[in-house]
Amino acid sequence: MSERILDINKLSVTFGGLHALRDLDFHVDEGEIVGVIGPNGAGKTTFFNMISGMVAPTSGEILFEGKSLLGLDPNQVTARGIARTFQNVRLFANMTIAENVMVAQHCRTKQGVWGSLFNTRAFRQEEREIREHAEKVLGFFGTRLIGYRLEQPASVLSYANRRRLEIARAMATKSRLLLLDEPVAGMNPMESAELTGLIGKLRSEWGFTIVMIEHDMNVVRDVSDRVVCLDHGETLAQGSFEEVSSNPDVIEAYLGRPLEKKTT
Repeated sequence: MSERILDINKLSVTFGGLHALRDLDFHVDEGEIVGVIGPNGAGKTTFFNMISGMVAPTSGEILFEGKSLLGLDPNQVTARGIARTFQNVRLFANMTIAENVMVAQHCRTKQGVWGSLFNTRAFRQEEREIREHAEKVLGFFGTRLIGYRLEQPASVLSYANRRRLEIARAMATKSRLLLLDEPVAGMNPMESAELTGLIGKLRSEWGFTIVMIEHDMNVVRDVSDRVVCLDHGETLAQGSFEEVSSNPDVIEAYLGRPLEKKTT
């Protein structure tokens, strides 16, 4: 039986009387890929924001590896072993591709201010290791982000490569759980298919557990072990992709209630 890595109980958040999430129960087992779907405004990104420490819940509990995440800042959540990407790509545009991934490892470094000031041997060794790990992570995406590109600013990358770089930065934190917020948004079908395959390899080759918000149902179908549908901040359905996608309540949430035929 797999270990439960994330356990969320009765999670709620209210913004000025509006319930963004209401009594949400959610769990992830180690090694799972869980797809989270739902119409716009269902509370999906708010859900990620609460797990990652960007929004404080009104009530409820978030347990990661059996310990509460409540009250932790985002950097502390990352240090505990959770990394995320964003619906709108957030990179350090003027930093190089290599630096974007190297800076993500700050939560794992051991050398402090003195090592940096005096450029100690231990500091230089750690910098080499950080650089090597960054290049290894970037190599996961083939040749797109390595070689001469390592010293290019992130601002020169195509949209698809910016998305890849953001995933690489999350990978570099050496977390156990990745939260991917619409990883293929804005990509063409070929790019989406390629990244879908890479998401599977994040688990099989790198050992990550993944929770993924995604609107592209082909991606959700192809990589998810389990699918959870949210609507108005509540769990509408969960199960296999086939079970959830054929659920009448899910269909209604996405497409609306069918018009009733008038009788004459």
